[in-house]
Amino acid sequence: MARTAVPGRLGDRLRWRTAEVTGRRVESATAVTLTLDLPDWPGHLAGQHVDVRLTAEDGYSTQRSYSIASAPNGGGLDLTVQRTPGGEVSPYLVDELVPGDQLELRGPVGGWFVWRQQQTEPVLLVAGGSGLVPLMCMIRVREGVGSRAPFRLLYAVRTPSDVLYRSELRKGAPGLDTTYLYSREAPADSPRPPGRIAPEDLVRGGWPPDFEPTCYVCGPTAFVEKTAAYLVLLGHAPERVRTERFGDSGG
Repeated sequence: MARTAVPGRLGDRLRWRTAEVTGRRVESATAVTLTLDLPDWPGHLAGQHVDVRLTAEDGYSTQRSYSIASAPNGGGLDLTVQRTPGGEVSPYLVDELVPGDQLELRGPVGGWFVWRQQQTEPVLLVAGGSGLVPLMCMIRVREGVGSRAPFRLLYAVRTPSDVLYRSELRKGAPGLDTTYLYSREAPADSPRPPGRIAPEDLVRGGWPPDFEPTCYVCGPTAFVEKTAAYLVLLGHAPERVRTERFGDSGG
């Protein structure tokens, strides 16, 4: 089977570009969305990420990968970044970067953890914390192209104040069902007490295996590994469970 092409030629995706910050929106106490202007951006698929490089005046440089939050719009992209305690890059991006500043990035990167508008099967999105970012891109692309593929989102966060894209998720989109899973503190009207994700959450909020959904799971490593194992245990085909992970601890 032929693979769907990833936007941009390989050389374009591997070269570093200079992006200017044109907007900054606070998502939570620890996360912001940065809007970047990239006139020559080649476009991206829902679920891809970019590499961001910062270089100090003494020449020292470091880089990190961040998922793309926005649907392709031809002129730039949004990155939602959550501050990592003790991190080297995220505190600068979250706390110090302002409109007018510049940074380097390359991409888009990735061709497996993506949703394409040609897909018509049911989709289950399972996010842990800031793992929602690439899944939100999928939700936005789906809405933008008018896809009728049914989406279900299970969003695991520690507390209500940690929810990203709060107003957008509250508004919802046709064909999107959202379930919140709180691990530490739940609102008074939550039908589920606080606790980590469990198989019964995937049964209640997900799709039956015989519907053959494609499942996208993104979040901290421990969360992703546990969730993927639960999905397979419940009968989902391993090849239909796609994962993207970061860090070394669960949330």
